[in-house]
This record gives sequence, structure tokens and C-alpha cells, in this order.
Amino acid sequence: MTTPGCSQRTIPVALGPRAYEVRVVSDPDPADFAAFLRRSLDASWAGRGSRNALIVADSNTSAYAPGIQRILEAAGIANELATVPAGEASKSLTQASQLYERMLRLPADRHSVVVALGGGVVGDLAGFVAATFARGVPLFMVPTSLLAQVDSSVGGKVGINLPDAKNIVGAFHQPSGVWIDVAVLRTLPARELRCGLAEVVKYGVILDQAFFERLESSVAPILRGDPDILGAIIARSCELKAEVVSKDEREETGLRAVLNFGHTVGHAIEAVEGYGGRYRHGEAVSIGMVAEARLAGQLGWIDAEIPRRIQRLLAAFGLPTALGGLDHDALLAAMTRDKKNRGGKIRFVLPRRIGRVELTDVDETGIRRMLQLGDLA
Repeated sequence: MTTPGCSQRTIPVALGPRAYEVRVVSDPDPADFAAFLRRSLDASWAGRGSRNALIVADSNTSAYAPGIQRILEAAGIANELATVPAGEASKSLTQASQLYERMLRLPADRHSVVVALGGGVVGDLAGFVAATFARGVPLFMVPTSLLAQVDSSVGGKVGINLPDAKNIVGAFHQPSGVWIDVAVLRTLPARELRCGLAEVVKYGVILDQAFFERLESSVAPILRGDPDILGAIIARSCELKAEVVSKDEREETGLRAVLNFGHTVGHAIEAVEGYGGRYRHGEAVSIGMVAEARLAGQLGWIDAEIPRRIQRLLAAFGLPTALGGLDHDALLAAMTRDKKNRGGKIRFVLPRRIGRVELTDVDETGIRRMLQLGDLA
């Protein structure tokens, strides 16, 4: 919903005793942030006792830390800053172990807060530490990239990578609250903005045809960074994800799997290229969405115009849409380690139309044909 007279939007994530709010703002008053933080924490037993915090940032987002530290202090929370190297390689057991040591030195207890200040890597890593230190401490998310704002900061999936598998070690740990300031995107590199737009497009394909069509008609203002339209697409993306998460928090009914459209191929690309390699996460997912939409066409689920529309929109946002000669055998091997797989079968989330997807098994022949088509621009 939108607060009358201002640009704030509040999205509830309805999860019973683990419910929380996502607040989307632009250039907010720090006092509003402090009040939201305190109210979010006070909604839970562990959060009500919060008096100290570890802020986790990376070498890019640590510049925002002084302002966040002042806000925490205004909310009555003493704090320290831990900085990790920027990049996917920081989602590791090594970095998690170092953060555990920082928590011990804080000293932290079950009421201490972990504040994730950064993009998806920081959120996943800090969230994993919050989920596992002392069997779980409060987590508050301050996502600074578009990708994190529309996707990884909402829903409670946290984790780290092993060398051969992305997000394979992880947990479900819902945050106490999520504070999204659209204004931080002004300093986001253009490539990172584009990466976030891949996940935005995904929501249109899987859940909301009207949203997809709005994106098609709004490419120019989105790329210009228009704050009103960015705030609107961030809020709608969060609403769509919240709807799915509230119905299938822990991936027990299969509904939450729809959020993985483009990710079977996307995660395989990241594994083959190496984390921090040629493609960022959003770029890999962009390629994956086009390949997987073409796979749906191969299966006769959709006509050829739907993959073309998806490809055109992603290309208009400046995202890659072709595999670019990646080794097919290596990609196939990486897909066998996907978390959605069951009984040794590789599973994909594929569109039935714009706004609706389904989970299905695909045999090796079909996957290899998809990869051949995926080499096409």
C-alpha cells in the first residue's frame, strides 16, 4: 500500500509469527528508518531485547555504513561494522566463519541483530550467519542493489556457495524487516541495475502478464532511473514474491519453485563460468530465461512469439540472451546438482503463457536441444 502524501510503500509478508514488512521509500527521514527498525525488531521476542548489532557490508557498500550506524544508535542499538570483499566469492564458509568470530567478539547473544547492508551476496551471507549463529538471531535487511531489493532480501532464503554448487548450503531465516531506499540506486553501476531488471522481468513472466506489459512499455524511463517508476516496479516485485512466500515459505508445496524460472540454466552458467566470472547473476538468469522459454516452445507449451517477447524485453534492458559458446556438457553436469531435481531428473520452471509457469522434468535430449538453441542470439 502507499502511505498518503508520500512515496512510501509498505508490503506485508504474511507468515504468522514470522510476519514482517518491506518498506519501499526514497530519500527517507533517518528518524523514520530508526522508528521502522525498532518497531520491526520489537515485534518478536528476540528482537525486543536487541541492544547490539553487527552490520555486514562489502567493500562497495561500506560507504553507507556510517549513516546506518547513526540510525541504529538512534534506535538504541550499539553496533560494529564487518566488511567482506565484494563479489560472489564472499558467499563462502571462510567468510561465514570470520563473521562468526566477529559475533563472538561483539559479544553477541540470541538478541543481537545482524544487519545486511548490501546486495544479494551480502544478504545471503549475513542472513546465513544470522540463521546459524546461536541457532538463529534477528536479521534486518537493507538491500542496496536492485536485484537484492526485488528478490533476495524478501523471502528468507539465505545461504552460501560451495565451489561446484551455488546456494547449496543454506537455511530459511526470515528477516525482522526490510528497508528499501530507491535513492541508493542513483549510484548503482548501470550493469548492476540491468542485472536487477532480469529478476523484475521474471516476475512478469511467472505471475503477472499486466506487469510484464508495463515493463515492455516503460523501458526508457526505467533505464533513466526514474524514481517513481523504479519505486513502483520494486514494490510490485516484492508484492508478487511476498504472495508466493506466504503460501509456500519453505518450498514444501512446490509453489515457491516458480520463482526459479531461468535459474536452472542461470545457476549452471554461474557454476561453469566460476563465481565472479564473465556473467553476473542477473545476466546468467537473463540467458536462462530465454533458453528455458525456448525449451517450453520445444515442448509445445507456448508459441514462438512468447520466447521472442521475453528475449526482446531483456535485450532492450541491455541484458545478454545467448549462451555464448559455453560448454554444453559442463552446463548439463552443473544442472544435475540443481536443488529442484528429484529422483535424478533435472527439473525446469517453464512458461505456459506470460503470467503462468509450471514445474516439469526434461530429459537429456531435450536439454541438449535447448542448449543448442541457447547459443543463438
